[in-house]
Amino acid sequence: MSMNSKQRWMGGVVLLGGGVLLAALLLKGKDEIYQNEQKAPERSAQVEPKRPTGEGEMVQLQPLTVDVETEKRLLEEQRRGREKAVAEQEARAAEFLVTQQQAEADAARKAAEEYAALNAHRLEAQQSSDNIPPELIEDDAVKQKRLAADKVIAEKKLQQQKVQQQQTDANKKLAENQRQIDAEKKQAELKTAENKAAAQKLAEQKAAENKLAEQKIAERKLAEKKLAEQKAKDETAAKLKADQKQEAEKKLAEQKKLQAKREADAEKKAEAEKARDLLENGDKQWMVQVALAANEANADAVAAQLRAKGYKVTKSPTSKGVRIMVGPSKNRETADAARKKINGDESLNMKSAWVIEWVPLERR
Repeated sequence: MSMNSKQRWMGGVVLLGGGVLLAALLLKGKDEIYQNEQKAPERSAQVEPKRPTGEGEMVQLQPLTVDVETEKRLLEEQRRGREKAVAEQEARAAEFLVTQQQAEADAARKAAEEYAALNAHRLEAQQSSDNIPPELIEDDAVKQKRLAADKVIAEKKLQQQKVQQQQTDANKKLAENQRQIDAEKKQAELKTAENKAAAQKLAEQKAAENKLAEQKIAERKLAEKKLAEQKAKDETAAKLKADQKQEAEKKLAEQKKLQAKREADAEKKAEAEKARDLLENGDKQWMVQVALAANEANADAVAAQLRAKGYKVTKSPTSKGVRIMVGPSKNRETADAARKKINGDESLNMKSAWVIEWVPLERR
């Protein structure tokens, strides 16, 4: 095998190895992107709030597993991870392209050198012949070399097309990943806005409930205040009514007492008038008048002393007081003897007794 064939063979091996390496890098990048895509829904599912189960149902707000800031931080970390993976993949692809371009440049340089040598050989063969075209005197070895070079050039072009296609696919994948990242970012922003709206709605609902509770408390306090005021008014009215009733009863009692006193005074006055009339004009008897008391109590005290001594005592009210008398006696002599006995009794101390004419009550 000639040196040129070895160089062509080594260039083909380099091109084939570079294609395999590029395919491996692209497959590894796809695996990483796929793993990140598989992890993304799991993270999103952890912060996904409950949705209503049917139309017409009210939205039931459930407590979020993480807050909005934590969700933003997780999405930002996921985006940075994807951007880092894409950047690493692009760096590896760029490094491979540089290596591939260097290998292609080396292979092209060697192919150019071989092609120049082949042309020089053809030119020498043409000069030594009798104007016969070089391709007619081309030997099998040169033909095989030319075919091998053409094959290498075709394979190189095919490999370049594959690399360009893979690069195009990688760029499409990167663009698709970027669109997916933008879509997820937009979806995260939408979820954040929904969470904020739900939190705001919950806060408004709670504020409305608190306001309603405060209003009910104020109404209850106002009702209690009105009830207390009405109760105080009722108690004041009842007390006033009781005071008026007590005052009326007191006035009625005083009126009854005054009426009874008036009636008693009138009765006493009538009896005194009747007694005076009987004493002056009626059937008279003889009595010993012991004393003239100023009031009924004094008269009762004097009468008790006389009764304790065995005397029969009679009281008779007059306009000047209560008259206390002992008797009656059938004649003046008997009455006078009783007077002397009473005046002589030191324990009675009644020295001013005298005899009077008196008419009994049953004969007045």
